[in-house]
Amino acid sequence: MPRPTALVASFALALALLGTSPGLDGAGAAPQPSADRSGAPPKAPTAVGRGGAVSSVDPYASRIGRNVLARGGNAVDAAVATAAALGVTEPYSAGIGGGGYFVFYNAKTGKVSTIDGRETAPAAMQPDAFIDPATGQPYPFSPDLVTSGVSVGVPGTPATWAKALRRWGSLSLRSALKPAARLARDGFVVDKTFRLQTKENAHRFRTFEPTFDLFLDDGLPVVGSLFRNPDLARTYERLGRRGTDWFYDGRLAAQIAATVQEPPLSGRTDLPAPPGSMTKADLADYRALLQAPTRVGYRGYDVYGMAPSSSGGTTVGESLNILEQFDLGAMPRRDVLHHYLEASALAFADRGEYVGDPAYVDVPTEHLLDDTFAKERACLIDPDTAATKPVPPGDVSSYDGVCGTAADGVAEPDTEGRSTTHLTTADRWGNVVAYTLTIEQTGGSGIVVPDRGFILNNELTDFSTVYDEDDPNRIQPGKRPRSSMSPTIVLRDGKPVLALGSPGGSTIITTVLQVLVNRLDLGMRLPRAVAAPRATQRNREAVTAEQAFIDRWGAVLEGYGHELVVAGPPGTSAAEIGAVAAIELGPRLRMTAVAEPTRRGGGSAYVVTPTYP
Repeated sequence: MPRPTALVASFALALALLGTSPGLDGAGAAPQPSADRSGAPPKAPTAVGRGGAVSSVDPYASRIGRNVLARGGNAVDAAVATAAALGVTEPYSAGIGGGGYFVFYNAKTGKVSTIDGRETAPAAMQPDAFIDPATGQPYPFSPDLVTSGVSVGVPGTPATWAKALRRWGSLSLRSALKPAARLARDGFVVDKTFRLQTKENAHRFRTFEPTFDLFLDDGLPVVGSLFRNPDLARTYERLGRRGTDWFYDGRLAAQIAATVQEPPLSGRTDLPAPPGSMTKADLADYRALLQAPTRVGYRGYDVYGMAPSSSGGTTVGESLNILEQFDLGAMPRRDVLHHYLEASALAFADRGEYVGDPAYVDVPTEHLLDDTFAKERACLIDPDTAATKPVPPGDVSSYDGVCGTAADGVAEPDTEGRSTTHLTTADRWGNVVAYTLTIEQTGGSGIVVPDRGFILNNELTDFSTVYDEDDPNRIQPGKRPRSSMSPTIVLRDGKPVLALGSPGGSTIITTVLQVLVNRLDLGMRLPRAVAAPRATQRNREAVTAEQAFIDRWGAVLEGYGHELVVAGPPGTSAAEIGAVAAIELGPRLRMTAVAEPTRRGGGSAYVVTPTYP
């Protein structure tokens, strides 16, 4: 793939990131916007230019990724460096205690590849792991089950970073982690989102001594104060020096397993924090998987996504195939939204029926993404009336594109946490990365590994709580729980034109889908497509929507029979749906990087060399 070819160039890049040449914001780098008065980097939701681009939810992370690009690194180098920085500034959403999905467009080969870095269940996990032995009933999902060792899956993020850098990067893991280690040691300025998320999880965090010590020892973090994490800085430095063997088969692996088996309780709360069964052998057996992406054609574009164990690629892809049966561009906006909501419900019905970890379940991916299957599913959309929800799944074993009669459906339980993060990078050679990573719930399991500075995930709660042998997402040892993460890259004539993704649990799928419809069908410019109010229909009786969407479209859509409910109380993280980070690529690799203008406190978009109209 295109990358710096001269040894001196690669050596200079490594030295720059290791801090032995002028600082990342010093001489030789492209001009940087000045920081605000708090010392934090400035936030800008849109940046236009050339030479490379980064979009994420956080200005520190985006700046680090942009600096990697400015020093000659490629999109993969920048993605790993940005992700590591998000582990510092967004510790409740991502980090090395979690997992994710990495989608990569290679400009040299013109191909899209993916890495499945999803967490796995321990080998000793039992089908009744989520059942309280004292009552015989499932643990209350939140906070009891989430805040536990039994919810922790074997992390996949370090293995994902190492695999991506080995296959496509130009930096070593040590060099890629160096800026984030420095950020953890020097600290970042606390914003309103970080304080709010800490406050919302304070009771859970008090349950574990190392978590309390890191995040609450001095009370709730104050907006404008500096938050440092020297333990995480040391962890990154050791991971860089020793490699992922230290994490998966060394002393850190043993410590992670011990922490899961015996959570470090503080005695400050009465949460039960049931222990997990993870062992060092589970960590040693973990592998991040290189696999083919999903692909659907949509109105002259090729849309690539993440195949199972994620349901993102199949559900976004099926929704697009259904919508392609209609001329959305000729419809009034209200009709487009009605069709978007109905297509989402149909695809979610099929997701619940068929999608799980393909190593354990025969997932009919080819059928779910078949145009004939989509045509038959589209028959069920009445242009004037919303279907009664939940709608039933289609029959992937028998379809011919001819309309049939709908049966009754069953709503799928939704236990996916909505706190995740996404980043998108592109470089001067045209390589592109869309990468979604997570620790699941805001604050994950709540368990900080002692003296290591990172939170362990609660991804295993993405399994169905009650075991059913016919459920594709049932608990099984070694299995990856189904995910909704939907990192997406769109090509036209073999060249990337758009890359995007979002956090948000199962609303990730509808968020990505809605932005694609806004951009590709409604012709909105990317900043508007991202900022537009959102609604999500996941085969539920009601449509969940942001208040601004209800204010604008609620009465109109109720006329079709849709019931709309607000996503969450104002001023809480639940009030918002998604937090998109996207990059659009134009002629001669002119890039438009776009992040959220307001959601989750507003994101941050950077380009290496800004240009202006």
